[in-house]
Amino acid sequence: MQQLAAKVLQGDRRSVARVITLVENEDPGRQEILRDLYPHTGRAFVIGITGSPGAGKSSLVDELTREIRRESLTVGIIAVDPSSPFSGGALLGDRIRMQEHALDRGVFIRSMGTRGNLGGLARATKDVVKVLDAYGCQVIIIETVGVGQSELDIMNYADSTVVVLTPGAGDHIQTIKAGIMEIADIFVINKCDLGGAEKIKVDIEGMLDLSPLLNGWRPPVVLTSTLQGTGIAELWQELQRHQRESMLSDKWREKQRQRLQQELVDIVHQSLRQRIVDTVQGDSQAAPLLEQVYSRQLDPYTAAGILLRNILH
Repeated sequence: MQQLAAKVLQGDRRSVARVITLVENEDPGRQEILRDLYPHTGRAFVIGITGSPGAGKSSLVDELTREIRRESLTVGIIAVDPSSPFSGGALLGDRIRMQEHALDRGVFIRSMGTRGNLGGLARATKDVVKVLDAYGCQVIIIETVGVGQSELDIMNYADSTVVVLTPGAGDHIQTIKAGIMEIADIFVINKCDLGGAEKIKVDIEGMLDLSPLLNGWRPPVVLTSTLQGTGIAELWQELQRHQRESMLSDKWREKQRQRLQQELVDIVHQSLRQRIVDTVQGDSQAAPLLEQVYSRQLDPYTAAGILLRNILH
């Protein structure tokens, strides 16, 4: 495993792909690799692209990557697709949309299925970001699945979060709702070649006028058209401006510490949950307790308390 981590640090693409697969499959050896890679992380600029289905997020990522590559910066793309609730598989369509960059050695694309994880991202996303960071990607773009109003995990992963809206889809109404409005560092109105884009921009600007600034930052509203290639350079400039101003903010370090604290909590929670599942399935006392709950001789809360005491002891 140490050799695999060393190859990632040396820039071997096949080793990166192999490590990401180990991370996705929750292979026991992944922790050793991530432990070796961790000192070499924390350098990449992580951008989150989120929005409703059909907003053109993948096309926007494609155009944004082209713009970033003009500055010879290396880019890692994590494109998350929904997994089938029946087969568990996912149609990784982002690979199809980003074929142009597939042959670019300065771009590494990885499509991932959510595998039933809520929040708009795959459970392994945060670790895959570390792998790409250690590999040397200077900019990492995370594209979430098509999300609604509550899938807000991206704010805990990205340095800058872009919320993508489209004209005529009622998205300007959705921005009024708590959550999606608050996570946006930048609003993008994509497909602005269609009618109604300016009206949505006015609506968002009006709501921003009534909203308190977060760390002194007012989210800009950028009009883009991936079909015509307009607004992409402006979007990249706004992302760079947000990165600069965020790092100068007094709350930058506090935000990073809170993010790491949440990651620690998530790791502990996941480990404890798996331990509880393994213990219950292998505990000889679990079956009789379940039978008592089924026959209404014991309530599930008391039974859970008994199992928890057994686990803790």
